[in-house]
Amino acid sequence: MSKTLKITFYVVGGLVGLFVLVAVALLLFVDADSNKPRLEAAASEALGMEVSVGGSLEFGFFPGLHVTLEDAHIRNRGVDLVSASRASLGIDLLPLLRKEIRIGKITLKRPAISIERDLDGKFNFENPDTAGKTLAVLDLAKVSLSDATLVYTDKQSGGEFKAGGCHVDVRHLRFPGGKSPDLLMNLSFTAELSCKEIRNNDFTMSDLKFSADGKNGVFNLKPVTMHIFGAQGSGSMQADFSGAVPLYHVRYALPQFHVEEFLKMLSPQKMAEGTMNFSANLSMQGKTAREMKQTADGDISLRGENLTFHGSDLDKEFARFKSSQNFSLVDAGAFFFVGPLGLAATKGYDFAGILRKSGGRSEIRTVVSDWKFQHGMAQAQDVAMATKQNRVALAGRLDFINEQFDDMTMALIDAKGCATVRQKIRGPFQKPVVEKPNILKSLAGPALKLLKKGRGLFPGGECEVFYAGSVAPPK
Repeated sequence: MSKTLKITFYVVGGLVGLFVLVAVALLLFVDADSNKPRLEAAASEALGMEVSVGGSLEFGFFPGLHVTLEDAHIRNRGVDLVSASRASLGIDLLPLLRKEIRIGKITLKRPAISIERDLDGKFNFENPDTAGKTLAVLDLAKVSLSDATLVYTDKQSGGEFKAGGCHVDVRHLRFPGGKSPDLLMNLSFTAELSCKEIRNNDFTMSDLKFSADGKNGVFNLKPVTMHIFGAQGSGSMQADFSGAVPLYHVRYALPQFHVEEFLKMLSPQKMAEGTMNFSANLSMQGKTAREMKQTADGDISLRGENLTFHGSDLDKEFARFKSSQNFSLVDAGAFFFVGPLGLAATKGYDFAGILRKSGGRSEIRTVVSDWKFQHGMAQAQDVAMATKQNRVALAGRLDFINEQFDDMTMALIDAKGCATVRQKIRGPFQKPVVEKPNILKSLAGPALKLLKKGRGLFPGGECEVFYAGSVAPPK
């Protein structure tokens, strides 16, 4: 390239750059207030929601051309989804030459986000009026949220949680435009998220972190890490919306969590102490919570050793069983048998009141609670616990579709695995029925008459083995 051509090139380039700066100055700085509607319209088009600015606008060039908005709101159907005291919009320069405002980056400081799922399973960021309509092209290089607060309410399930101190970085957020049903299929992004604390009515978790990516209708969250019940858990989740029915796969492990921390959801008083290991590997599909429960498949496991159970001496209870015919095994052992599943199977019961009634303590040598999920039914695979002198085992299923016990039997077993005492439990979780026929109005009442001597007694000789799992008999 000749010297003259180089000079010409630099001059032309400089003129173009100067023209861009002049265009920006004329467009933005001469009359900022008149451009507020343009910015609101551009942001609204980029997000597919209503964006408004209640405060002032500030312009800057470093880093890059940007506009800072005070008192910004993102609404859908007239309801605030996101509000921020301060928001920054990065503006692409070249479209300004055509008097277009195209937003490439969005930064929100201390935003408040409110997401709600209604009784029909619809989210408040969904707009029925746009169903089947063409959505605008979305192309954002970066979306950042710092020190965000998120409140999520699910009116369908009754759940609610609040997350605070959250930081979110989303990159390459793209949607080529098209019909709204194609949004999840054509949306693509990568993201990093962290939250200092997440609370709901029952428990608190901290230091939540995960990476996420989405493409072609498949969204992955991994690794997902968090601190809960005094332990560090990790897992992953995949949601596949590429087919006619959404598919979900969840893996999670929580090693060495503290039982006493978990049981604080039931009572502030210490009910047990020790550590246990929890793991889950579940797949499900469906568009509603009920459909997902009906299709749940996979495994859940809870295991622990050398636990202390406060409120009842189980070995003494077994020793005097013959004369009293009273026993509170289900009350005392529900958590140990079904672990976190027990909160669903026994919700509403006053565990704390029951466990404090008899006094004493029990040394739980071993607990194993392994369950197999198939089509919303949890089948006991290896469920038993051993004290210093006794073993208790459980067989049967938990029906989470209809929320009831399905042919479940609890048994006191001997060294051969034979049942010396057994009792069947059936009926709804909230009001189960035991054989002969004892009806449990509430597990918060007197000690239950569950384990009655009967035809299952085998004083000597052969018997049908009730339990042949991994929990060894006391020595």
